[in-house]
Amino acid sequence: MLNITPILLVIANMQTVQPVIVKTADMEIDFTPRTPNQMGSFYEARGFPKEMRDVLKKQCFITVGILNTSNKKIWLDLANWKFSAAGKPIHRDHRDVWKKRWQGMGMPLNKQSTFRWTLIPETLDYLPGEHEGGNIVLPFTDKPVSITATFATGEDKQGKKITITTDKLFCAEDAQ
Repeated sequence: MLNITPILLVIANMQTVQPVIVKTADMEIDFTPRTPNQMGSFYEARGFPKEMRDVLKKQCFITVGILNTSNKKIWLDLANWKFSAAGKPIHRDHRDVWKKRWQGMGMPLNKQSTFRWTLIPETLDYLPGEHEGGNIVLPFTDKPVSITATFATGEDKQGKKITITTDKLFCAEDAQ
């Protein structure tokens, strides 16, 4: 007899999280919260040391995809993104802070690099029709997360500003 119990346990522990999608006339952004087990497994499959995975599994990961649906250039600058929970600001560490943390822990350079490429860039220009993304990492909170993100437009960033907001984000948790 075939034993499928381990497969069923894996399926039972998987959490499907629907993305939060914000659309404007010029762009579409989807935010998909990731569970600690999802991120831990992702990084474990890439050979990350347990010490790194332990730190990462305590964070809030949200995968962000941005699509420029306009006919002009749109500029991402994460310095213009503000996060909050329960009316209090949430500080998002810049990728340089993560780099220093990993260096301080003596983590291998190739793992530091792999972590860095999984993050959404701090700044990026999106050409018409371009889709790009990555992860944002926030301190974990069990409260709903709000975001206000402002984007510059145009070749020289002098076009109209685009601001998106949502209070529908959250930090995904593993099923119990």
